[in-house]
Amino acid sequence: MNSILKNNKLFSNNFVACVTGYHYVNSEPINETVWEAINCQILELSDCKVQHSSNGSHSSGRDIICELGGLSNKSAKYSKKNTEFSISSYRLTTVCSDKNCGEISSIIEEINARKNYDYYSFIVREHKDDFIAYDWYLIPANYPVLTPEAYTWEPMYGQRGKKTGEQVGWKTNEINNSKMSITFSMSSQLWINVGVTEELKNFIVGSCTVSKNTKLNYIQLFNMFSSSEI
Repeated sequence: MNSILKNNKLFSNNFVACVTGYHYVNSEPINETVWEAINCQILELSDCKVQHSSNGSHSSGRDIICELGGLSNKSAKYSKKNTEFSISSYRLTTVCSDKNCGEISSIIEEINARKNYDYYSFIVREHKDDFIAYDWYLIPANYPVLTPEAYTWEPMYGQRGKKTGEQVGWKTNEINNSKMSITFSMSSQLWINVGVTEELKNFIVGSCTVSKNTKLNYIQLFNMFSSSEI
């Protein structure tokens, strides 16, 4: 991993502080747009300069450019007792759809052509009654289970209704409990189902558990600072 991350404790501590601070005011879980803003703060506070951020733009590709390189920000929720999580990625209607199923070689080429970042920056959560537990993963973009060429692809066929027997997308085999799929009816969006292996856990930069019960509302926050600025 990049030498800037050698001071992992600083990144981890700032992750805890920023996520906890967010939940002082907000009970909603952190989504991708919010995660990008929080991620920028964490990086800056950890002496990792941010040159550019997409400011919540939904365009595909990198969201943040910093001293680590380009980052693609994603949020997800753990499933199956924290053994996996799913990430949505590119819409691939230009190379595959229900009207033209496409060729896997072209699909892989298109996915890789859009990969203009160096790391995936995932924030993955687990809900626990009145608490939310978060993990921050910083994974190289060329990590095998996140690269389409690592898999064997095959057509995915409909199992019920009018689409029974028709190709409705593409799917892969599993590698270390991870797999990929493309469903034409979902705008041919690429989904990555990531298995949480012991090796993957090595990419966790920070973790924290926060209360869903907020401590402040926006008016209280305004009153705390407005009087001192008059």
